[in-house]
Amino acid sequence: MTGNQPPSVILLSGGLDSATCLAIARDAGFAIHAISFRYGQRHEYELERAVALARHFDVASHRIVDINLSQFGGSALTDDSIVVPKSDSVDQIGNAIPVTYVPARNTVFLSLALAFAETINSVDIFIGVNALDYSGYPD
Repeated sequence: MTGNQPPSVILLSGGLDSATCLAIARDAGFAIHAISFRYGQRHEYELERAVALARHFDVASHRIVDINLSQFGGSALTDDSIVVPKSDSVDQIGNAIPVTYVPARNTVFLSLALAFAETINSVDIFIGVNALDYSGYPD
């Protein structure tokens, strides 16, 4: 990494979409500052993958930010009293919002990524979302 690479912030969940964004940003020549979130989710696997990806791509920095979205409830990912379904097809989801939707999660994450970007003088934020992989999530 050289000192003249433009800084960027990458929302790094550890999933496929954010890993792809990380690789694209690296190939584009950005100095990568990754941000991941421990938001009260019931699993740690994706965070473990985020740490491994950050190491693999030798990012400039990687922060794991603790925010507790489980305080609001409303999602099987953050509320132990709501069962996580094994799988739902698009036909099963229909027009309903899945129980695995965490209200405004991506909006909250983007807001915090923007705050982080301001502290490192970055104007580039990467987030891996995929409209073709529709999950019924409104955000």
